[in-house]
Amino acid sequence: MSEKNIGVYDENQIQVLEGLEAVRKRPSMYIGSTGSRGLHHLVFEVVDNSIDEAMAGFCSLIKVKINEDSSITVTDNGRGIPVKEHPSQKRSALEVVMTVLHAGGKFGGGGYKVAGGLHGVGVSVVNAVSKWMEVQVSRNKEIYRQRYEQGVPVTPVEKKGKSSGTGTTVTFYPDPSIFEDITFDYQILAQRLRELAFLNKGITIELQDHRPEKQKNDTFVYEGGISSFVTYLNKNKEVYPKEPIYFEKERDDCWVEIALQYNSGFSEMIYSFANNIRTQEGGSHEAAFKSAFTRLINDYARKSGFLKENQDNFLGEDIREGLTGIINIKILNPQFEGQTKTRLGNPEVRGIVDGILTEELGAILEQNPPMARKILDKALQAARAREASRKARELTRRKNALEFSNLPGKLADCASKDPDESEVFIVEGDSAGGSAKQGRDRNFQAILPLRGKIINVEKARLDKILANEEIRMLITAIGTGIGEDFDMEKLRYRKIIIMTDADVDGSHIRVLLLTFFFRYMEPLVSMGNIFIAQPPLYKVTKNRKDYYLYREEELEDLMERIGRQGTSVQRYKGLGEMNPEQLWETTINPETRTILQVEMRDAIEANDIFTILMGEKVEPRRKFIEDNALAVRNLDF
Repeated sequence: MSEKNIGVYDENQIQVLEGLEAVRKRPSMYIGSTGSRGLHHLVFEVVDNSIDEAMAGFCSLIKVKINEDSSITVTDNGRGIPVKEHPSQKRSALEVVMTVLHAGGKFGGGGYKVAGGLHGVGVSVVNAVSKWMEVQVSRNKEIYRQRYEQGVPVTPVEKKGKSSGTGTTVTFYPDPSIFEDITFDYQILAQRLRELAFLNKGITIELQDHRPEKQKNDTFVYEGGISSFVTYLNKNKEVYPKEPIYFEKERDDCWVEIALQYNSGFSEMIYSFANNIRTQEGGSHEAAFKSAFTRLINDYARKSGFLKENQDNFLGEDIREGLTGIINIKILNPQFEGQTKTRLGNPEVRGIVDGILTEELGAILEQNPPMARKILDKALQAARAREASRKARELTRRKNALEFSNLPGKLADCASKDPDESEVFIVEGDSAGGSAKQGRDRNFQAILPLRGKIINVEKARLDKILANEEIRMLITAIGTGIGEDFDMEKLRYRKIIIMTDADVDGSHIRVLLLTFFFRYMEPLVSMGNIFIAQPPLYKVTKNRKDYYLYREEELEDLMERIGRQGTSVQRYKGLGEMNPEQLWETTINPETRTILQVEMRDAIEANDIFTILMGEKVEPRRKFIEDNALAVRNLDF
């Protein structure tokens, strides 16, 4: 797919599907939200056009710049958007691309063989929700430029000089009247651009921040492609083989590349992509990888005599324990299920991926018996641990709705059995649990007190995890099961709220719980079911009036406003210090409380953070603490 596989890209390849009506009136329909996610999506839409040029073999450099005024500039050295008159629209093809929804070279006009942006909203929507946009095209040895305001052209397409090369530069300023905030987060941009550089080996992507006091820059280029991606994912872990297993092949207009490496951990990390789009829900390519990989390892184990006739085959979960894998395909006509593009539906891909993996990985295993033996040894250990955990797992599976006596004894359940209106607070300790039980609304709020800190699941196999009483109580109360047994339909509470003390121990318990949810109940995180309660840090009393403060900076502001004389300040070290009425008013009551929803913007970055904070290696954790020490908000001495 790196070859220049398209011969012609001109005005005749620009196909028009529909106009731009209602984009500004209902922007969330097109970009998902008017919050941070939608704002950053604008950048990715523009970058996707440059990446499509790269996939077609015409672009090697992409530059993304956050300008001083917080506008964004995306530049590439591709062919440049066509500028001559469009045959049916009777105006410049550049203006058509920038002002008509779903107009471009990806809709059957022959402009691109493979494109990731096919189901995206298009650069015209970015234009529509921008206060202004300017596009400069280098093509035909000329420089062309056009300016738009709120999606409407305010200048014609004009020649602005001579050019020695080709490419497109798009600069836009998001409309503050549409977005909640137009402050771009450098890290969110860096994460996606790094990912795109991994998925398109050899492409150079530069990110620069020119905002005052935020100057920063990164260059992402990976000649190893997804092999470098796997190395990056495993950078804080013990691995084997030392270099990832990698192979690529093209078959029936489908290009497949796969990279694999084991680490000493117990979680599998399988990430699949189709035309640069992360398929979070998997699909035909990921399913084919898992089934073929399981079959291949079992066949090798039988053939080599590792598994005897009286031994059962390994399960897929045994073989994939500790496996980090990337499946990256590029295909002519991707069929993404739903509007979110999170699952690939092409049935023909299954046979292609299965065949390529069987041939290529099969040959690698035959040529490297020591490596194959190590994979089999790890699978055997995982199988033994799985059997040891079977009985413990059975105890955690949700009973039917009539068997409430099997719920944990410490759980103070709510009266409602409707998950949509029910919520459970996971509380630290019996003292806080007692206050919470008395202060809650019993109709829809349940309380589950945990004793002490749960096991760090990052450093333990499932059998040891399930031997932990607090973990078993947690799984049983939530009801979904864990891992491959996870069933969202059995969720007992739509809101799972972590409510710990506002101190270091409380923070540690919170991270332990989040690690568990991310590793074994990941859909709860990605679907937004996990929340973090925000108990107050201070209670300030003056003239019989109470003020509850949730941030350190609020205290000084309040003192300046009400004066210090005759003022009582109480610093809450634990939830148990509040009586039930105070806890209800400040932390539990849906009408007055503040809770933070846990979002997973980037599963890969989340995995990296959990590995650093909770994994075996100390040095990455020490560096993380040193790098982020100044960002700490509340620290108990």
